[in-house]
Amino acid sequence: MSDKMTETAAHLPEHGPIDENGREIILSVKNVDITFGKGEDAVRAVKNASFDIYKGETFSLVGESGSGKTTIGRAVIRVNPCAAGEIDYKGVRISGKIPHSLDREVIRNIQMIFQDPAASLNERATVDYIISEGLYNFHLYENEADRVQKVEKIVEEVGLLPEHMTRYPHEFSGGQRQRIGVARAMVMEPEFVIADEPISALDVSIRAQILNLMKKFQRERDVTYLFIAHDLSVVRFISDRIAVIYKGDIVEIAEAEELFNYPLHPYTKSLISAIPIPDPKLEKNKILFTYDPSVHDYSEEKPQMVNIGHNHFIYGNTKEIEKYKAIREKNVPLKPITILGMDGAQTEEEINKEREVARAKEDEALQAGIEEIKNAPVHDTGSIWYGIFSFLLPIVGLIAAVIFRKNNYIRNYKMCMKGAKVMLILIAVIILLFLIFLMIARFA
Repeated sequence: MSDKMTETAAHLPEHGPIDENGREIILSVKNVDITFGKGEDAVRAVKNASFDIYKGETFSLVGESGSGKTTIGRAVIRVNPCAAGEIDYKGVRISGKIPHSLDREVIRNIQMIFQDPAASLNERATVDYIISEGLYNFHLYENEADRVQKVEKIVEEVGLLPEHMTRYPHEFSGGQRQRIGVARAMVMEPEFVIADEPISALDVSIRAQILNLMKKFQRERDVTYLFIAHDLSVVRFISDRIAVIYKGDIVEIAEAEELFNYPLHPYTKSLISAIPIPDPKLEKNKILFTYDPSVHDYSEEKPQMVNIGHNHFIYGNTKEIEKYKAIREKNVPLKPITILGMDGAQTEEEINKEREVARAKEDEALQAGIEEIKNAPVHDTGSIWYGIFSFLLPIVGLIAAVIFRKNNYIRNYKMCMKGAKVMLILIAVIILLFLIFLMIARFA
């Protein structure tokens, strides 16, 4: 689909674009940046994220808390705006400003299952109304009897009873509330569902039931999932492809078994090594692989996402990509989980030596941090008086800000800059109003 069409399309097409392998691309995230805050306080939560999701698959986004998983999911449903890049659904751009008719189609076709089943449901509404709300908003029923029939059918499909329809969310367990959330999404008959850690708040015994329920809907309705999670053991069970995200950067994308057999990026290795082993003896002797971002040297060449073959994408510079390719071409599955005394692992003595070295490094880093705190400027308080002073004398305030910045008094610098900026803007407004007044008086 042409760029011109994606800019002006008012409705979604029946099918999305087809890639070179004949797969329909239902969602495409292209070089997306998502930023919160403005100016010096801005935080770049997602950096240059790019991936495609194919119709009928489960695409999982995995990473630790705060890595940007939910931020991307909320950008797809148009809650978080994109600072750069775009998001296309069936080849039509849905990020940024779009026509009202397209916005309604996006809401109708893309649904979300939330992480917290309690907070995502209206406590004052009955289950009947909660599930029916989307039907009411889009009038997806012929008459009242048809609406009731649709709600009863979906309630039965998610494993609840008809008498539950008149009850309120607080009368249900966590697993039952999540079933209500699934029903609310699926009653809209969406093509694409974002599942934001839908089982993380549930008991272990209930998790498999919810996952099986989602799989059932996928088989019966050809639903496509963006599954957001931090538990790789769950992700392996449900996913077709997996993307690993670290602090806003997507570092690896591959099919589920490919990723688990060949976890090439060090961060992916650390996530897999953290998966608990059911056997307590093995778990006790497991050697955790800890990711250290300092192993990457991106000072001379910036990293990029590269396909190294086998539909396996990885983030790195040229030197790293060549190393990852060489490892993958050996075609020998990697073992990110190492058990002490098994499979040629290190001896206990060697492990203890490594731990002592690691502790020494940690102590050294901690001491360096303490020294840094001690050496920090004592009077860098960011007092409001610096702001008031800079407001009254903006030029002097700007000079003070420069001096503070040079001597690493960052809080004082910011306060002086704020005060000076406010006064300068105020002066500019007064001058502008004065000029307008003169022009009015001249032509009066």
